[in-house]
Amino acid sequence: MNTPSYKTISANSQTVKKEWYIVDAENQVVGRLASEVAKILRGKHKASYTPHVDCGDQVVIINAEGVKFTGKKMTDKIYVRHTGYPGGQRFSTPEKVMEKDPTRVLKHAIKGMLPKSRLGDKLLTNVFIYTGNKHPHEAQQPKELKFNSK
Repeated sequence: MNTPSYKTISANSQTVKKEWYIVDAENQVVGRLASEVAKILRGKHKASYTPHVDCGDQVVIINAEGVKFTGKKMTDKIYVRHTGYPGGQRFSTPEKVMEKDPTRVLKHAIKGMLPKSRLGDKLLTNVFIYTGNKHPHEAQQPKELKFNSK
């Protein structure tokens, strides 16, 4: 037999089956949680993973205010942004950012672990981050995801 007896299956937007997952971020380390969530968003946990297609799942993260950093990162890590004006570089720590909006720290970490392209922007719309236990996605019946935690 000269031809292979298998075909490589490439997923597309019509063949992808999307699931809903819920993750409790209470007492989770930011980077470790973000890397696992990015893997789920990207679809790398599926056998039909295709790099150029949004084949990942939707993830709902609750209790975002309960995340933690290892070491002294909460006070020593620096987030840099620019307003767009001359001299408009602004610096802040995770501690200050968490006071204003606890979801921004997690969203920033997850965004940094996704592709820097239109696909990455699309994948970021599949994560929903909330403070507290309440979320408006009960109708989707999300499955609970547990990650190893200390």
